[in-house]
Amino acid sequence: MTAGPIDTSSTSTATEPAVAAAPGQGVHSRRRRVGTLVGFGVLVLLLWEAVKWLGGVPWRFTDVLGTGLAIDYSPPFRFPFASDLTLPHWFNILGALAAPVQRNAQQSLGEFLVGAAFYTWREAAIGFALGALLGLVLATLFVHSRLAERAFVPYVIASQTIPIVALAPMIVYAFGPNVTSVVVIATYLTFFPVTIAMIRGLRAPDPRALELMRSYAAGRWATYRKVRLPASLPYLFTALKIAATASIVGAIIGEGPGGIPDGLGRAIINFNQQYISGPEKLWAAILVSSLLGISFFVLIRLAELGVLRGRPGAAER
Repeated sequence: MTAGPIDTSSTSTATEPAVAAAPGQGVHSRRRRVGTLVGFGVLVLLLWEAVKWLGGVPWRFTDVLGTGLAIDYSPPFRFPFASDLTLPHWFNILGALAAPVQRNAQQSLGEFLVGAAFYTWREAAIGFALGALLGLVLATLFVHSRLAERAFVPYVIASQTIPIVALAPMIVYAFGPNVTSVVVIATYLTFFPVTIAMIRGLRAPDPRALELMRSYAAGRWATYRKVRLPASLPYLFTALKIAATASIVGAIIGEGPGGIPDGLGRAIINFNQQYISGPEKLWAAILVSSLLGISFFVLIRLAELGVLRGRPGAAER
């Protein structure tokens, strides 16, 4: 008896939740999250300046609003961590982005850091792609081979117990002080969350969908492509959002011992050495590094919304 063509519609629907979200619920949830994020940022800035107001160094404002009026203010307390050297005003940090990166330089600090951020992002993106691919391959192997899972998963987990700061110089020594070592470090931090999440995700399909594929005499590849992989996509994107920020961290850390002169890692090291004369530059580099990680996260989130469009609950993840 010859089996007919495989009906993939029943297998795909079997893996979806039964309850769909309300039509406007996703938009409302996204607006609430954005509002919460903006509110949290404003609160941090207010607390920042409140600490400076209570325990910072004396303030002096000259020519307030162009009126020629000068205002002096002396905080009632002195907090050691609230000095202008340790905790500069956030508006001075933003102002430093418009100032020249070096004395008599034509390029502003903001332009320099944006260029360094794109350079670091390219390194991180390569490591991110390689790490995601490696994690997917390992998870696929472990799901289809219990022996390989029992043998190698403990080593995959143990690999993440080594501090990356200690491991980075060893990787640089092995691959040389170049971009390759930075990509390897970013790959190292990326593959682990993808591997662990996809082991769970590839086992997430409804057992009835798997049984239906077996009843059609479908092979492992057909079952993997039509049932396991589609059902694992929410798990995959959850891991990719974690891996995106981890790859940025890995690239920045690797640029130090890797001797990369054009990325954010080297900029942070240089500005740290110049901290006494210009603390705002280091804080600005940290700010741009944070924004780079957030931007990469948002990029993966947008890809998730596009790929999982139409799936119930996709907008709430």
